[in-house]
Amino acid sequence: MTNTPVLNTWPSLLIRLMVGAVFLSEGIQKFLFAAELGAGRFAKIGLPNPEFLGPFVGSFEILSGVLILIGLFTRLAAIPTLVIMLVAIFTTKGTVLTNEGFWPMMHGSRTDWAMLLGSIYLIFEGGGRWSLDRKLMDKE
Repeated sequence: MTNTPVLNTWPSLLIRLMVGAVFLSEGIQKFLFAAELGAGRFAKIGLPNPEFLGPFVGSFEILSGVLILIGLFTRLAAIPTLVIMLVAIFTTKGTVLTNEGFWPMMHGSRTDWAMLLGSIYLIFEGGGRWSLDRKLMDKE
């Protein structure tokens, strides 16, 4: 095990908690409020096969969120979150940009950008010192 200063361990943990909690919550809500946030939302924005896509995306959000929160397969789990955020930005914020302008689009996408950048961070940095990934690596 390396002598990493404690301060250097906090960013990965904080970003894991933020990204994991948001995706876990959003995934659960796609099932609890399917008409507004799951299949119904996907139908409203014109995505194909929303009855399949809503639960499919919700399941990935739940699984990825849990894995990120516990720091297990963190880099791998962050890949679907990255894809989900790219699709969300392009499918929902493009029309806001076209119809309302740059600043309303930026305001409406602030969480999207935070989740996108958090996912990119986790892909590059992994789960950090306080993760199950690290515990598994230390046993080898």
